[in-house]
Amino acid sequence: MIPTDGRHARRRSPWPIALGAGALAVVLVAGIMIYAAIRTQARSEFKGSDVATSVPTQPAPTLEAPPAFDKWPRWGITHTQFSADNEPEHVAEQARGVLGRVPMLQNQHIMGWGVGNPEPSPGQFNFRDLDRRLTFMASSRAMPVITLCCAPDWMKGGQAGRTDWSKNHTVAPRKEHFDDFAELAARVARQYPTVKHYMVWNEFKGFWNADTNRWDAEGYTELYNKVYDALKKVDPEIKVGGPYVPIGTLSGTGPSELTGPWGTVDQRALDAIEYWIEHNKGADFIVVDGASMTGDKGNVPDDFSAQAKFSAITTWLRQKSGDKPVWWAEWYVEPENSGWSEDKRTAVQASALMEFVKSGVTTALYWNPQQDGEGECPGCLWAPKVGGEMPMAGLLSGFTKWFPVGVKAEEVTSSDPKIKAIGQEQQLVMVNTSDRSVTATVDGRQVSLRPYEIKWSGRGGA
Repeated sequence: MIPTDGRHARRRSPWPIALGAGALAVVLVAGIMIYAAIRTQARSEFKGSDVATSVPTQPAPTLEAPPAFDKWPRWGITHTQFSADNEPEHVAEQARGVLGRVPMLQNQHIMGWGVGNPEPSPGQFNFRDLDRRLTFMASSRAMPVITLCCAPDWMKGGQAGRTDWSKNHTVAPRKEHFDDFAELAARVARQYPTVKHYMVWNEFKGFWNADTNRWDAEGYTELYNKVYDALKKVDPEIKVGGPYVPIGTLSGTGPSELTGPWGTVDQRALDAIEYWIEHNKGADFIVVDGASMTGDKGNVPDDFSAQAKFSAITTWLRQKSGDKPVWWAEWYVEPENSGWSEDKRTAVQASALMEFVKSGVTTALYWNPQQDGEGECPGCLWAPKVGGEMPMAGLLSGFTKWFPVGVKAEEVTSSDPKIKAIGQEQQLVMVNTSDRSVTATVDGRQVSLRPYEIKWSGRGGA
């Protein structure tokens, strides 16, 4: 699958991977080459279709400062195409409660994913949608984060004043416009002085080099360095991170320095990360995204054990970067068309969060899959258009409250391996990884958990 609309719903690895010399690798590489040829042709015919409308100039919103945190929250969400600002007011108010009862990180992209083109023509800005999203984030007590993606059409070979959304998520700025994109980033930073954390670009979109069959880490890093300088010039206290590269895996073995029972990591992604580490002008944190699923067989060896991949990659990132804070901008656990129940979905997500805690992840942002209309919304935080909290919201709130950065966490013993648990001094959380009820001794106490049940329990004097 190649990145297209940017919604990232419960997907497999975001790029084809070629790790070995087998037939699968050949097919995957061929797929990349075909896509690259299509993309090159499409880029030469890049024409905007959505005509920008004139928006009255209005002052930047006055946003309430983020709440003071004793410890970095670690956990948060990314707003996507539809979010609370698209909901009826009674649902939006419930969403504020869901997100703000235990304040967490909230992330928004500058173009797409619910907001329009921020600079349809050179020097003509339209922050109306971005203002609305950032205002909601502030009203729900967010620690705000902005992802600097994507770029206006005129920076990518398109027409000024027009936006072709079909190419928004697949085309990078042209090199001659890297400075323009850096200036846009600085303009965004001046618009929102309460935002102190920025991720540069998203998933190396448009930075695939078909000629060399690898990521264009050189091009991305050049863009990153210009953005880094521009943001630090606006405010030296701004924290900037990259490279936000997607890390894919296959189930078999191959030429990679990172393998495990959960699969083999695409060495090309690791090479791109190492290039960026060696050549960036500065970085306050390192950003990646990925899925527990392999590109060919889903979760291996099983849905729960596959989550150990997140720990393995995080450990590698910390070692290679000199122990910089590791951010997972996106993380996914569910294969497409899985047929999972909401209980199983949340249980596997809980297992992934435990891996993030164990491996010392600094930030993990949940890609919130909210939908536009009423009806089933797998993995959502609240029921669209209706209201009502969904299970994932409670899971995120619990981890935000009990497992911020700096809290000493430890794995908790269980007499039955089907129950996974992790705890800190005052609280523990356990999850039944089985589709049957399990009774076991956990942390010295006998507990019974229903199929895929998640249970919190006090420890010590809590």
